Amino acid sequence: MNKVSEAVKRLNKILPLKANQQNLGKEMRQLHRDILYSYIDIGRSLSRAEIAQRVEDTEQTITTLQKNDLVVFDERGEPTGAYPFTMEKREHKLNVNGHVVHSMCALDSLAVSAMYDVELEIQSVCRVSQLPVVIKQKGLDVLNKNDIQDVYFAISWNAASVSCCCADSLCTEMIFIKGEVAANDWLNEDADNRQIFMLDEAIEFAAGFFVPLLQ
Repeated sequence: MNKVSEAVKRLNKILPLKANQQNLGKEMRQLHRDILYSYIDIGRSLSRAEIAQRVEDTEQTITTLQKNDLVVFDERGEPTGAYPFTMEKREHKLNVNGHVVHSMCALDSLAVSAMYDVELEIQSVCRVSQLPVVIKQKGLDVLNKNDIQDVYFAISWNAASVSCCCADSLCTEMIFIKGEVAANDWLNEDADNRQIFMLDEAIEFAAGFFVPLLQ
């Protein structure tokens, strides 16, 4: 098993989104996909009211989606995120299909173009230096390779927590780092639990994990 396949398998053990989705009934699986498409189609999540129009039992639906970590809700039952997207203004901003949306983490941002086969621009920052990171992508291809040859994707695997959802734990430690020296320094701080990927590897990783959610 290669590096990317191992990473997809490892993340699926921590956050089994596809398996959780498959455990849902047909109606709720479709609702989950409708929520995922809403970010691309209308630039935001379906609201609680819009969800209520699609299901018989809104409260049970919210509870089930939340329990399976497929959709993140606030205390009022309004959706605030559905991997790979979030309604929060995190550091990873996507310009896609005429909308500006945000992703949960760096890996999530790299998944969107492959998921929906759309061209987009990711605006983010290097977590170490705070220098800007801009990635133009279509599917599995980077369109501005010359501009981002020194950009890496990094993950701290031990950030995952059983006490809160991945959106608030592991996602906060899936980041971009600019520069080989900075990336290696970050890695060597905790080499047993951290991992660095070249950008093409990271895109393959992201697609391998997220694309099945729409299939």
